[in-house]
Amino acid sequence: MNDMSLKRRKCSPQRRKNYILMGLGNICRGDDGIGSFIAQNFQSDDWLVLDCGTTPENFTSLVKKSQPEYLVIVDAAQMNLEPGEFRVIPSERIDKFNLTTHNIPLSLLISYLDKWVGKIILIGIQPERMEDFQKVSKRLQHSARNIIEILKGKKFQELNELS
Repeated sequence: MNDMSLKRRKCSPQRRKNYILMGLGNICRGDDGIGSFIAQNFQSDDWLVLDCGTTPENFTSLVKKSQPEYLVIVDAAQMNLEPGEFRVIPSERIDKFNLTTHNIPLSLLISYLDKWVGKIILIGIQPERMEDFQKVSKRLQHSARNIIEILKGKKFQELNELS
């Protein structure tokens, strides 16, 4: 390999990702941080993984630039399920659920990003506890591992929709 081809490889832009994961939540508030926990523990060459914390709006330019086939957003959500259970929340029902604290409503974020994404999937995870200065509970960590495996394999059909 000559110097010119090495230089081209170093300067070539990162390959466009067809799959983006946005993990949301406050890691200082127990299970509220489950989305960030998943992002921090997710590794795949096929995915662009973003730990958005409580400010997902700060990452919209990356989504717009990539224009992925799939954007998956993961967040804690009060859905009256057993702690650790997770469901896909249909876009028309997002405003009906108490999703964790963010600077802007997720419905607004999703409607804004919709024009640059093939499909947006919002996964809500029922929290067990959301006290300040707590870690993500063991039950939700187990759910996180399940979600990570589903997403790595792109087995979206295994995600149940909230009824």
